[in-house]
Amino acid sequence: MNGIAYHLDPLRGLDGLTIAAQDVPEPGPHQVVIRVRAASVNRRDLMLMDGVYPLPATPGIIPLSDGVGEVIALGANVTRAALGDRITASYFVRWIDGPQRLAMAAEQYGANFNGLLATYAVIEEDSVVHVPAHLTDVEAATLTCAGVVAWAALTKPVPVVPGETVLTVGSGTVALFAVQHAKMLGARVFSITSSPGKAEGLRKLGADEVIVSTETPDWDQAVRDLTGGLGVEHVVDAVGLPTLSKSVRSGGYNTQVTMIGAAQSPVAESVAEVFGTQYASIRRIAVGSRTDFEAMNRTISDHRMRPLIDRVFPLDEAVAAYRYFRDDNPFGKVVVTMP
Repeated sequence: MNGIAYHLDPLRGLDGLTIAAQDVPEPGPHQVVIRVRAASVNRRDLMLMDGVYPLPATPGIIPLSDGVGEVIALGANVTRAALGDRITASYFVRWIDGPQRLAMAAEQYGANFNGLLATYAVIEEDSVVHVPAHLTDVEAATLTCAGVVAWAALTKPVPVVPGETVLTVGSGTVALFAVQHAKMLGARVFSITSSPGKAEGLRKLGADEVIVSTETPDWDQAVRDLTGGLGVEHVVDAVGLPTLSKSVRSGGYNTQVTMIGAAQSPVAESVAEVFGTQYASIRRIAVGSRTDFEAMNRTISDHRMRPLIDRVFPLDEAVAAYRYFRDDNPFGKVVVTMP
């Protein structure tokens, strides 16, 4: 049965996202072929389209790193999957565990390896990840990028333990996953959003305290006040440089700040102004390994956690899904389903 696939010509905006017929691929010795059931859009997919992502998109690539499907064909040497398995792919094609190296970061689905915005996808065996059984296809299609980066932010290098405090900054999908993961890990969660309309949604996800930055510009001091002057122990800043100094000042002694956002806004503050009198570690991470993904999935299964979905589009409306993600400020994941 033939299918369809979208292809990306970067730097042309939505006009660069075109559709074409797709034959059923043949797997190589260490590959699996899946019939894709659903895929989801991330901020990095817009960056790849616009040519501002650190790894340029290969012209004509099938986009999207996130998706889920059923294994329909196996390479002769594959041992990590079986026909009928419901699987996804890790974000990086060959980063299994341990420190990430540059060569690993340079191989990504939807950038220079064909992704999942198609009827069929070819997955390298090293990338195979089985998804939690209780999740629907729409839910399982959201985990690879935002889910794993939020998990890695909270579990590495020093993991959150029950009773600790976590601050999330932003209300995009990384921040939403960070709230859910932090609650699964037993933390008390504080969340910052610039949108009053999203505050109640963050509370429903599990945030113990929500501060609207447009109403409380000195939200770093508000966080310290809510923690009795101690500050939080972990910060997941999913906005980036524009909020970094307040994120640091929200922290306690030796707080761990993980910066994930890709905001391009200029920052006038010096390093001294960012740190002030704080003792903190600041790091920037790039998603996570396959081992991180598998550990996250075990915890999601144990807690029966479900990702937040904003809107679902059919495959023939994938361009509309991109447009909605870019222009309509969704609260939760935007997913494309396959016929």
